[in-house]
Amino acid sequence: MMLLSSAAVWLLLCVQCLHGSALPAMSSYEFTAYRMQQYNLAQQKHGCRGAIVVAEARSADEPSLTRRCVIMKVQDFTVEKYFEAVRQNAAAVLILLPQNISGVPHETIKAFMVSENEALQKETLTPVYVVPEDEQLLYMYEEVRQAAASRTSSMFVRVLRSMVTATAFQILVSNNSPIKAITDNTITTLEGVLAGTGEDAPTIVITAYYDSYGLAPWLSYGADSNGSGVTILLELARLFQKLYSTSATRPQSHDEASATANNAKLENITFQWMEQKFRGRERAKLFPKLTYFRKISSLTKRKHVLSVLMVLCGFAACYTPQVVSSRFPWVKVGLVHKKINLVESTVAWEHERYSLRRIQAFTLSHVEDPKSELRGSVLDTMSQVDFRKLKRNGIIIAEALARYMYNLSDKGSPRDIQVFKGQLDFQDSHMSSLMSFLTSVPRSAQLLDKEPGQILLVNSLEHEFKHHLQQVHRHTFRQDKRDPEITFFDQMNQPVVMYRVKPAAFDLFLGGCITAYLGIVYYSIQNFRHLYARLKAAVKTKHQ
Repeated sequence: MMLLSSAAVWLLLCVQCLHGSALPAMSSYEFTAYRMQQYNLAQQKHGCRGAIVVAEARSADEPSLTRRCVIMKVQDFTVEKYFEAVRQNAAAVLILLPQNISGVPHETIKAFMVSENEALQKETLTPVYVVPEDEQLLYMYEEVRQAAASRTSSMFVRVLRSMVTATAFQILVSNNSPIKAITDNTITTLEGVLAGTGEDAPTIVITAYYDSYGLAPWLSYGADSNGSGVTILLELARLFQKLYSTSATRPQSHDEASATANNAKLENITFQWMEQKFRGRERAKLFPKLTYFRKISSLTKRKHVLSVLMVLCGFAACYTPQVVSSRFPWVKVGLVHKKINLVESTVAWEHERYSLRRIQAFTLSHVEDPKSELRGSVLDTMSQVDFRKLKRNGIIIAEALARYMYNLSDKGSPRDIQVFKGQLDFQDSHMSSLMSFLTSVPRSAQLLDKEPGQILLVNSLEHEFKHHLQQVHRHTFRQDKRDPEITFFDQMNQPVVMYRVKPAAFDLFLGGCITAYLGIVYYSIQNFRHLYARLKAAVKTKHQ
């Protein structure tokens, strides 16, 4: 009788364990994951080549990751853990991206960007996916972490828990269609002019790239790089259009604004636009005397905000520091001289193409290294933008440009003179709306001519150009299909199904529980007379 009671209690406890481990989620869950960048730059291959995943989810802390789908949060994703998963031939890597990036510590964001940049430099066959966090995925993440922690317990506890309470998750990407190269990719460049009073006046070209770059194309919103540059470009066009609209304030020099889809991370793939300008009449018409070319990029961060990549440019060396010293003395301006390596087939900065043509050019950015991880990341969202710094940097650029165009320093003008104030001041609401619009959709180069939202964005940029500038042209370039400079690949987003499953040992445990239950029932039926007599005697004794 004692043995029978113990078996019943043990069975009830096991059932209670099974009930306590039941997941509050459904047995399967479908979500969309975004695949890591895949592109070829000349003969160099970047990103992941794989897409299909059929594997069990495991934490990055597990010692064995072979043929497992490694689940990582942003704080888990390091160069060491990523390459360790690749080295062990992990079936896939799934990175959970926080919904509220503003709540992630700055050190964590910077560390992730470094690892992200390192991962994109290499080619891997391991499928790498990024997916925004939600309740189901966070629950899965915690479960696999707890499972990993339990494996450090004693052997008996580990086996018992894995048999009774452990829950495994199967990750499935079942799209069997092969990954194909995108051969019909088109690049669009917008340009507009503000004509000065001089017939043979110099032309100043100000440009900013509007596409973005990051670990996954569909999650690359590019707020700092380079939504900030495009926002300032459009504000400069709006403000200078007012100066050019009246003869009293119209300067002699011509001003040209350009928005290009050639993020330097992808090695400047739209220089056909620039090359056209150096061909005979086209150059004489558009650049009668092109003196300065400046590119604005990534202007929202750092107290030491302006690092000027300069090649023989007196404008940057003179006027920008004057504005900073008189208006914003706490901001430091650094001049970074960089030699152009003629041996390399590509250039680090866009302005170097102009410098090779002996045209004075420079880049304004808070990033000193063209290969910096800050120039492209899925964490570069609007929550990271400091609008006070963005406005301040726009004022510095506008005031320095105005001092050069109107020769204010040569006329003995006060050092603290302000051209852009009152109705000519930068508008916070306008800059905020521009930045919100630019970061409303991902702007990776692969998507700009394929998706409706991205096509609408480019059309809206063209409309903004026409509103403030003259002679607005839209240039569309197609790459040579036989020998493209850069080749993108499809399947950038995939439907993923996550199944809740029990480990194989659970079937043995469940079979044992069923056998024990049937054994108790059989024993009770076979010995019902004796059990009834003992129960009757026990009740009679209790009443006496």
